[in-house]
Formats: sequence, structure tokens, C-alpha cells
Amino acid sequence: MATPMANVLLFAVAVIAPTLVFWGIVRVPRLDAIGERVRRRRVTPKGLPIEQLAADLRRVHRLLVQCPDGTPMVRRVATRDAYDELLRQACTAVDVSHELDALPEGMERDMERLRVEEALRDAGLTIP
Repeated sequence: MATPMANVLLFAVAVIAPTLVFWGIVRVPRLDAIGERVRRRRVTPKGLPIEQLAADLRRVHRLLVQCPDGTPMVRRVATRDAYDELLRQACTAVDVSHELDALPEGMERDMERLRVEEALRDAGLTIP
């Protein structure tokens, strides 16, 4: 026969156990919250999508090549600088090395521009 003390302990466990179980369920982080934390940690690409970069490169290249006579020098330089910046972004996106920042304007930079264009073509970008 069970002692009165054992009966009190069994009663206490029967009363307290469901409360503890429900408290544990409420306090345990939900699986969707864990998934959300994992999704937030994922690396998101910086900059424009590569498709947009390629389209912008083609558009600005076309503007650069088809500058009509009489175009102000400021516009020509700004277009060339915009093209160089797009080349830098594309190089970063597809991991192609470049020296466009280091070279002064002139023949060396023009040659580097051609080399970068060819490297980007080899990487799969369509540039005229």
C-alpha cells in the first residue's frame, strides 16, 4: 500500500507536469523563426544583377561609339566614365581583375578597357 507522502508526490507531478510541458512548448523557439534567422544570414548579392549590368554596358557602349560630331566634351567624358564604372561593376560581379582605377586616362587605359571587355566576353557577358 502506498504511503500518504507518495500519493502527495504523485498528485503534485500529475498537476505540475502538464503545466511544465505547455510552458516548454511556448518557450521553445518556433521552427519558422529559426528558418527566418537562417534566411537573414544568407549573403545577398551586392550591386545590380549581371543581366542588368550587361544591358547597361551595351547601351552605354553604343552611346560612346555613336557620339555625333559636335557633342560637348563634357558629355563624351561623362559617358566614358560611366562606361568605365559599369566595366568595374561587371568585373566585380564575375571576378575579373582590372586596373581601370590605377591607370591614367590615355592609351594605357584604352588598352586596359579593351582587355577588360575581352575578359568579360570570355566570362560570358555579351558586349559589342
